[in-house]
This record gives sequence, C-alpha cells and structure tokens, in this order.
Amino acid sequence: MGGYSKRDILGVSAAALGLSVAARAQDGSDGRQSPGVSIPTGRYDASISSLQAYRTPDWFRDAKFGIWSHWGPQSVPRQGDWYARFMYVPGHPHYDHHVKAYGHPSEFGYKDVIPLWKAEKFDPDLLMSKYVAAGAKYFVSMGVHHDNFDLWKSSSHRWNAAAMGPKRDIVGDWQKAARAHGLKFGVSEHLGASYTWWYPNHLYDQFWPKLGLAYDGADPEFADLYHDNRDEPFRNSGESWYTKKAAFHRLWFDRIRDLVDHYDVDLLYSDGGLPFGDVGRSLVAHLYNRCIARSGKADAVYTCKDSGSGEYHPAFVQDVERGVLKGINARPWQTDTSNGDWFYSDNFEYKTASQILTMMADIVSKNGNMLLNVVQYPDGSLPPQSETLLADLAAWMKINAPAIHGTRPWTIFGEGPTETAAGMFQEKSDYTAKDIRFTTKGDALFAITLGEPSGQIAIVSLASGNPNEPRAVRRVRLLGHRGDLIFRQGDQALMVDLPSQLPTRHASVLEIHFA
Repeated sequence: MGGYSKRDILGVSAAALGLSVAARAQDGSDGRQSPGVSIPTGRYDASISSLQAYRTPDWFRDAKFGIWSHWGPQSVPRQGDWYARFMYVPGHPHYDHHVKAYGHPSEFGYKDVIPLWKAEKFDPDLLMSKYVAAGAKYFVSMGVHHDNFDLWKSSSHRWNAAAMGPKRDIVGDWQKAARAHGLKFGVSEHLGASYTWWYPNHLYDQFWPKLGLAYDGADPEFADLYHDNRDEPFRNSGESWYTKKAAFHRLWFDRIRDLVDHYDVDLLYSDGGLPFGDVGRSLVAHLYNRCIARSGKADAVYTCKDSGSGEYHPAFVQDVERGVLKGINARPWQTDTSNGDWFYSDNFEYKTASQILTMMADIVSKNGNMLLNVVQYPDGSLPPQSETLLADLAAWMKINAPAIHGTRPWTIFGEGPTETAAGMFQEKSDYTAKDIRFTTKGDALFAITLGEPSGQIAIVSLASGNPNEPRAVRRVRLLGHRGDLIFRQGDQALMVDLPSQLPTRHASVLEIHFA
C-alpha cells in the first residue's frame, strides 16, 4: 500500500521520510504543463467539466465488499510493507533485516529480491472461490506497486512478472478467475509516486564499513527499474508526493493505459490523489470511455485518495486508507484496509472477523464500500489467519448478506456511544452492545449490532414518535433465526427480546418492517 504504520518508521523520523499524509492526498497538479497525451474520442475528455458529469455505477453501490490482493515481490522477505524503500534506509528494521538476510544493498539489491518471488502455490481459482463465499462482489489485483515492478505481461517494461520472478501473468490469472466467478475486476496502481518514493536506492551508507559505497539503484544499467532520480526525494510541508518530471507523467500514462486496456478493468485504484493533472484526467476519461465502448454503459470506477474538496471530485470514488468518513456521505466512497500488514509480515497482528465485520457495517451504513486486502504468503497461499477470517466471513455472509449487499443508508447511520474517528489510519474502535448501524433495502430496515447483546436490545432511534420513521414497527425478525421476535415500541426505545442463542458469533442483524 502507500501507508506506513508506527512499526514501519521505527528508527526513522517523519522528516527523514520526507512524507506527510496530507501530501499523499493531493492530486499532483502543480499548474505546470504536462506532456500531451492522446485518447480516442468518447463521451468524456480530460476537462473537469466533462468528468463532473460522471456518476458512480449501481454495481459498485450494490457491491459493498471487495477483496484485494496486495501482493508481490515485497512479500518475499516476510517483513511487511514498503520493503523496497526501507531496505535502502539505514536505521530502519527493513535495512537491518536485509543486510543480515541477503547482504548489503550495494551488493544485493531489490533487483535481486525479485527472482526470489516464485508464487509457486498461487491458485487464483481456488482463492477466488473462497473470496466469493466470503461475500466479495468485486476483486482487485495489484497491478504495480511503488517498486516499479509490473504484475502483468507489460508491453513496454521488462521488469514484469511474466518475464521474471514467477514468470506468470499474475493480473491476467486473477482476471480470468474473477470473471469465471462472476466478479467485477479491478487493478491498483501505485506507480504514480514511485519516482520520488524510491529515491533512497540511489544513496549510500554514511558510516563505516561501507561509507560512500553506492547502493545498486545508482547503477545506470538498472535505471528502468530504479528510475533516474538523483535529486527529487519526498517533499514534505504538505506538498504532493508526485514528481513534476513531465517524462515520468507520460511513462505513467502509457504503462497504466496498457494495464487498463489489456484487461478491460471495471475499477482502477490509484494510491494517492489523481496523478499529474491533465494527464491523470486523460487516463480516467479513457477508462470510462473504454467501458462505454465495451458495454454501452459508463460502468467503470476510478477510486483514489482525496479530501472530498477537489473541484472534480464527482469524477471518482473517494478512498480512505485504513479509516472511515464521518456520517453518511452524499457520494459512494470506499475504505481500503487489510487484515494484516499490506505485504506479508511474520510480526504483524491480524484483525479478527469481529473487527472486520463491525468495521464493514459502519462503512456500509455511511454509504461506503470496504476493499479488504487478504494477506498472502510469498508463495501465493494464505496464512492461517487469512484462512480463518475467510471462513468466518463466509459463515456470517451466508446468514446476514441481505443487510450488506444491495443496501442503501437509512436516515441516520446508527446509534450508540461509539463512533470511529474520521480520516485515514483511524480504523480501530471498541464497540459495545449499544452500538447499532442501520442499512435499508426495499421496505426493510436492518439494524446491525456491533457488540453482542444478550436477552434484549433497545433501539432508541425507533422509539414511538421518533423523527426518523413515523410508521409503527409491525414485525421484527433476527436473520438466521426462525420466526418473528417479540418487541415493544415505547416512548424510550424499541425493545426487542432476543433468543437465548444467536445465529452468528459476530454482528447480529435485526430485520425490521413497518406498518
């Protein structure tokens, strides 16, 4: 991913990283002229006024839950996210691990890690069947991370998974499996920030015994992997993390267009704001136009990080990394998160099914979707924590999916004492039995309990005479339980008697109908 945790920056100050969260959310347009790029004529063009006519398609609004494979060569060291950057940053645990496990980065660099990624147990069809059972309605494959390594059969970049490493078209294999299981298919691109993100590979130790010995990124032979960046590190103070270099803007456009065109993607995610001004808008317009040419409908989705105040915000779906928005958002949005670290780590605490499901309920109640990375081992198989999570999600979705898929927000998103703080990297909440989230579908209102109640549940928002729903409650049932429940709608709350045993271990769902 783009993000970093507290563990990632042990021994390295924020100033040394040269990155602020605010910097990552900008669109990369600095007012300078980018090189012209051409796209076929279609309904949309690169102008802001054209893209403002876009509306999020119903399939995305109905899906609510997608699964992401945030996976690649950086999984190999089993140390977690941003390995390709921090292996070149002395003082960081990734650097220390690399020197101990592989050797000094002047002698054994990231180019030498890539061949170690074999993906020998990668079975996309088997994995996709588990993702579908867990309730996913769309699937997103990593296309290229900040490490500048393409996971597809690239037409212009020799550093790709079809030519080296696993020697498989990873994106193509994922696409075939997703289509076979009836899922919408997307890809993620993190290439936009790669030029400045990977600046440390051109540096050297400032201490003995390797003082002044350049890392392998400085070797011109490998400039197409490591870039030719000699003087543009991350910029802080709220500036964008995107380069101003026009030649890289064009390279980004050509590579990501190749990815979009070759796999006819339904969704494209950028890790950051929409990159490079007019160049980025041209790519988004092309994504939408290509979908219209293919299906007759503007059914593609572009999602990226933005504060919501961007002047062309309607052109894309706002993405919030490891966090949520406050209240019901007028436009559909998405949280991207992971059940562990973004790339596999031996030393990372995994989320439980209860944490995932309660977070999902909160997101969906606020008009959002959850895109969940399910961590994979370097060989492509799943660690036990991911297997357990998928099994738990499948059991829950088998009973409670009606409260998630195809739903829309109610008048209010929920009630109770706990609301997760809004914004990126704010996803942890300890919910209680009094915390409830609401969704609607047809004439049904679903009330999802984020903590597990026992005996009785009180829904204050449905007290008689409440401002949210003037009609009287006529029927209450518990999904997964046979028969209706006994209830009393009083001046203080709707009181519902629960059975002695709940159908699921996490997030019980009441289905409520009105007179």
